[in-house]
Amino acid sequence: MQSPSSPIFLNLGFIKIHYYGAIMAFAIAFGYIVTKYIAIKHYKNLLNLKILSDLFPIITIAGILGGRFYYVIVDYKYYIHHISEIPAIWLGGLSIHGAILGGFLGGLLYLKYKHQKILIYADVFAYGLLLGQAIGRWGNYFNIEAYGLPTNLPWKMFVPIFYRDLKYLDYEYFHPAFLYESLWNLLCFFVLYFVLRRFIQKYEGVTFFVYLILYSIGRIFIENLRIDSVLYVFNNIPVAIFVSIIIIVLSVLAICFIFKNNITIVKDKWRKCIK
Repeated sequence: MQSPSSPIFLNLGFIKIHYYGAIMAFAIAFGYIVTKYIAIKHYKNLLNLKILSDLFPIITIAGILGGRFYYVIVDYKYYIHHISEIPAIWLGGLSIHGAILGGFLGGLLYLKYKHQKILIYADVFAYGLLLGQAIGRWGNYFNIEAYGLPTNLPWKMFVPIFYRDLKYLDYEYFHPAFLYESLWNLLCFFVLYFVLRRFIQKYEGVTFFVYLILYSIGRIFIENLRIDSVLYVFNNIPVAIFVSIIIIVLSVLAICFIFKNNITIVKDKWRKCIK
């Protein structure tokens, strides 16, 4: 796999449109189309489609802000000396974890204001998120980032010397970690939609938390290959792995709570029926 010749998608003279920005815009738009389609097909009687449409720009803006804020915080040693680059998201630097958290909080506040159930909307957006992430990861390709350790595998990616980590200047080919994550997101979508949906859709929130678990499992393995982690916690564990583990634990607990709550409701209904 050859690296791209330029990160610029369109040069209009007075403005340059980067591939990263163009791909992210397409990923967001496509993710919304998928979300709307699934909402109409499978959740039409469970949520308000007008509110879903109104919610999308709020989640998008909150997600972008959250993703950028998270990335800048974890790479603060760089940005404290390059403050002018903080808003330059077209250069890369949107954290998936930060985007999910920011989008969720933005959606939470809006749905609370509208007196809507939160988890059912989170379930629907989970599908669009996976496909949006799968597409969005290709922005990393055009920025020549999110690649992994050196490798000689057939799908290895050539990285120009000025993009290489100082420890790997003598190597030319690396794992395309962004590609692995893109493919993992696609696989998660197919598993979630075509395999698990019919079993878990009736439990509000389970789809969203299963999405978090599936994505985080893949992220843990892929992060072990990457050499561009910007912050480490104890024992040299990348912060992305640490956060992914926390997400998995919390999501499992949330699913257990949802199932337990539903069992309690069923039991209460059964008792009323037999009285």
